[in-house]
Amino acid sequence: MSHRHRKNLPALWLMTDERVADAALLAAAARLPSGAGGIVFRHYRTDRATRRALFGALRRIARRRRLLLLLAGSTRQAAAWRADGAHGRDPRRATRPMLRSRPVHDGREAVVARGADVCFVSPLFPTRSHPGAPALGRVRFAALARQVDAPVMALGGVRRAHRGMLRGIGAAGWAAIDGLTD
Repeated sequence: MSHRHRKNLPALWLMTDERVADAALLAAAARLPSGAGGIVFRHYRTDRATRRALFGALRRIARRRRLLLLLAGSTRQAAAWRADGAHGRDPRRATRPMLRSRPVHDGREAVVARGADVCFVSPLFPTRSHPGAPALGRVRFAALARQVDAPVMALGGVRRAHRGMLRGIGAAGWAAIDGLTD
């Protein structure tokens, strides 16, 4: 994706997770702001048929509400499933123009993420999806965000109440699981 499109990236992203019931996930997707939200579909451990069906249901919502829908996995699979982009560490380019997002948890991943269209830096705060994992906190998050050469989305324990402080720590927006599905 060109730099010209980066300014049109959503500032709000729903990350999928197997812990969340499908109905709650679909309802959260339907509540995202029309034309201004994104979804990163993960569900890594879900069997292929169920994963594909849930992706299809989210894709219908995304099309109806003009949301971006990224598929975690290879660019080839994202293109085959007609996602708007791919999320993950696959370095290969897709056969068609697609948004590319990367996870960033440390300085090494910030370097590897160069060329991505958007990076999800995490975890900002403690999170239920990764119990016991150390959180970056605001100061370490801001330092890591400065190392990323793409728009940064804050992930990990982020909720609507945190929106006001995100710009100050280098985030262009935020992503959540529980913060959008609870």
